[in-house]
Amino acid sequence: MTDTIGKVQQRCKIAAGLFWADYAVLGAQVQDLEAAGVDWLHIEVRDGKYMDFGMPRGGFDIIEGVRRSTSLEIEAQLQMVRPSFDVFNQLAELGVNLISLPIETMGETMMQSITYIKEKLELKVGVWAWQGTPIVAFEQYIHPYVDVIEYECRAPFWVKPQAGKSPHTMDPIMVGNVRRLHEMIANAGMEDRIELMEDGGLNAGNVAEFIAAGMTVGEFSSPLLKGPGGKLAPGTGEIGAAVNRLRAVMDEASERYRSDHGLRQERTGESVP
Repeated sequence: MTDTIGKVQQRCKIAAGLFWADYAVLGAQVQDLEAAGVDWLHIEVRDGKYMDFGMPRGGFDIIEGVRRSTSLEIEAQLQMVRPSFDVFNQLAELGVNLISLPIETMGETMMQSITYIKEKLELKVGVWAWQGTPIVAFEQYIHPYVDVIEYECRAPFWVKPQAGKSPHTMDPIMVGNVRRLHEMIANAGMEDRIELMEDGGLNAGNVAEFIAAGMTVGEFSSPLLKGPGGKLAPGTGEIGAAVNRLRAVMDEASERYRSDHGLRQERTGESVP
């Protein structure tokens, strides 16, 4: 089993989202993603109530199938209303490595849930929110128990998705949001132990500016699993080629903007050309 989540390094990581997977060949796609070198797998787990999504997605059966298909770490991003300890227990039994909790719906149970997941289940913990949630809402969770801080850009779900394009809308404010979150993490002295992830809307054309702002992990689904002709087929080399294209851009930006300790200009005083 790989162990990469929460181990911040110079190289910005790829969390491969399975939202746009072809579930008829899910295991083969997951194996292609792993072979291509993505860092972990990101699965959205819904309860059918969160944000009034009428249809649950990413159920426990999906997680079970993914776990049997890969040695990569698996993140369950919970899109749920006040998930219970019983949910956390079931996710642990299924082999999930990281449980990411939604700020908007956890309420006063958030720190109790973080503590339970970390101490009782000995899993990794993420805290996430949609764009529009004030950045200050993350302040209490810049904490040694938290492995990932995750901010997701808005998505107009009422618009029909286009082939090869993300359904998310990347507003310019998101770069500033990531920069502010990075500053919070760095000011707390945890830049080397808390990952900062931007979720949704990232691609080879905009990812470098997020790395420059302090992002250590990017979540990608459309760029890795969709093309102009629709979903990419496993076993054809298409998924590996998509990962390689994205990785080349991210590695170049990581080398330019990051060191082993964090952002170059903020941690070491080195100038960035």
